[in-house]
Amino acid sequence: MTTPVLKLGIAGLGRGFMLLLPTLAAHPDIRLVAAADPREQARRQFTADFSAATYSDVADLCADPEVEAVYIATPHQFHREHVELAAAHGKHVLVEKPMALSLEDCQAMIDAMHRAGRWLVVGHSHSFDAPYLRASDMIASQDFGAVRMIHALNYTDFLYRPRRPEELDTDQGGGVVFSQAAHQVDIVRLLGGGRVRSVRAATGNWDPSRPTEGAYGALLNFDDGAFANMTYSGFAHFDSDEFCGWSGELGQPRDPQQYGSARAKLASIHSAEEEAALKNSRTYGAGLSLDNSKPQDSAHNHFGLVIVSCDEADLRPLPQGVEVYAHTRRYLEPLSPPEIPRREVLDELITAIRHDRRPVHTGEWGMATMEVCLAMLESARHGREVSLSHQVGLPGTGTL
Repeated sequence: MTTPVLKLGIAGLGRGFMLLLPTLAAHPDIRLVAAADPREQARRQFTADFSAATYSDVADLCADPEVEAVYIATPHQFHREHVELAAAHGKHVLVEKPMALSLEDCQAMIDAMHRAGRWLVVGHSHSFDAPYLRASDMIASQDFGAVRMIHALNYTDFLYRPRRPEELDTDQGGGVVFSQAAHQVDIVRLLGGGRVRSVRAATGNWDPSRPTEGAYGALLNFDDGAFANMTYSGFAHFDSDEFCGWSGELGQPRDPQQYGSARAKLASIHSAEEEAALKNSRTYGAGLSLDNSKPQDSAHNHFGLVIVSCDEADLRPLPQGVEVYAHTRRYLEPLSPPEIPRREVLDELITAIRHDRRPVHTGEWGMATMEVCLAMLESARHGREVSLSHQVGLPGTGTL
């Protein structure tokens, strides 16, 4: 029996939407029927691309009877309000990471969706990427024994890409802990079974012109005795794509000769207003549309170097598959190149709605990831280990 197409509305036509746009347009079981954004040029572009309704207010989008589910890709600080609006109108929700900026907001979002009897999925995070999902399945097979240690490392130019002022303000959800640790923690929790017992972290805020966290290091201890070391730097020096064959985070080929380009471009900007204008000049409706957002990925998405140490082997997810380092041999468990990049997040949403199957990335899962991120900030601020109390395991493990 054919699965009915899911009629999806988009709340926010910004960066999150642009990253998922090729997937949304190519997925055979998704139809974009409406969008909300305060920018008139973005609304005009959406109408031209999809012949769909547009609204300036998210409340009107949520009230549209044609919309079955809402993809909330608005700024972090509005996630709770917009999830509660969608729930009040009986819509399923896919909300961008980070889920929210406080555990109180996360819990309120979960409660609202439970009352509505609708599914809440949190993503897209890189834990949806096929190499990490394959590694998780390999771990679940028990062919490699128990997970003992995870190392995750990523060096990027994140802090030196054009930013709006609030993206450089931790209190408003700026910095690498909210925006990037949400990816890395999700990956590590997926591979480690989900339930983190405690966190000890340090953060780096070393450039007064970019006054937020640009780096962190964290040690996560899991309930079963496994531990994970996470390192991230967005200071635009070393680039860990070098460890992934110069395949970029989004699967695109990278040119190592472009070293330093982010900092060089930023050096030509002389005010926060100029920087915000540069960022806005390459947004949906202002230079970007469906026509110039076609999939260009040649490999799977990734989030830097990840190594999972099990009793019988080390597993290394790569853009082309999972490399296995066993006792006496090394081999690749290959993955075919993606036909539709990042489709896994939409598949999880559709499966939950159409088949009533509990997803991995529930509201409870997203809240557990945010608990780790907030604990990292607390640990760094007070110089101590922080214990956790809102963790959940993977579906089917009996530890939800």
